[in-house]
Amino acid sequence: MKNILLIYTGGTIGMIQKNNSLSPFNFDELKSALPEIQDCGSVVSHTKLSSPIDSSNMNIKQWVELANCIKENYKKYDGFVILHGSDTMAYTASMLSFMFENIDKSVILTGSQLPIGIKRTDAKENIITAIEIAGNSFVKEVCVYFEYQLYRGNRVVKVNADNFDAFQSPNYPVLAQAGVKIKYKKQYINTTSKLDLNVHLNISDDVSILKLFPSIKKETVSAILNSSSGIILETFGSGNATTQDWFIEELNRAIQNKKTIVNISQCLSGSVNQGHYQTSKLLKKVGVISGHDMTTEAALTKLMFLQGLKLNHSDIKQKIEANLRGEISI
Repeated sequence: MKNILLIYTGGTIGMIQKNNSLSPFNFDELKSALPEIQDCGSVVSHTKLSSPIDSSNMNIKQWVELANCIKENYKKYDGFVILHGSDTMAYTASMLSFMFENIDKSVILTGSQLPIGIKRTDAKENIITAIEIAGNSFVKEVCVYFEYQLYRGNRVVKVNADNFDAFQSPNYPVLAQAGVKIKYKKQYINTTSKLDLNVHLNISDDVSILKLFPSIKKETVSAILNSSSGIILETFGSGNATTQDWFIEELNRAIQNKKTIVNISQCLSGSVNQGHYQTSKLLKKVGVISGHDMTTEAALTKLMFLQGLKLNHSDIKQKIEANLRGEISI
């Protein structure tokens, strides 16, 4: 029997019907509300954040608390399941993938579109299967499980607010599909690390996102570039942007001031290819860094992680383009 720790952070999945209204789920009643948990093949314990929150309020404080919880219990349990609101789940999954270096166990995030107390809820299946996957001996990374699909945590994006299949992994295959049996695609899953776990807890919030759009104003660009030391630049297509002189000058000035600017495509699928078109050659020339096929969530949390390491500008640039946790296709 495997020992699994269930960690509740808040969100839709933690609500149950009581007295004709939805109220936060009492996890001391977990086994009575979800009797299937006793037959999932693992011994399941549970804990929660000190103050469970709606995932829209997720921030560095909760990420550090989650990482510390897993760090402190790492040798006691065979795997971990994090119950999390779906809205920011992709950000948390990405961040945890960078915080846990050399992880050798499963950390599976899951949630639901309907509360666990609703008749048609998707919560029960998501929890039960996530626990089963966490107890599997060859999933050794941070993942998201949702609606019969297991995804790499730093490759996933939320694409639907209404349907049960809320997530996609646009640039990387799913790691497993749950049907009558759970079919693992072992060729896509991270292999076992022989190094000791290293948990990084220093995370920087000195980041911003600049999403380009036609006719964007100089004042808007300047304000965002001046707001942080690290900027995710969401460009068009394969990494293209306006070639107006003022725009390139603003980028160049920011980079000369040691700001890190990472080019990510606004497209759901595909990769940045700086220099392929004339509209991206100038970005490369002034020193904008290609984010390749990272999601915005992965690029942002990776930048927060790297800045938290207190690296110099040159080392951050080198590591942004390197594949650290499977977030970039090689």
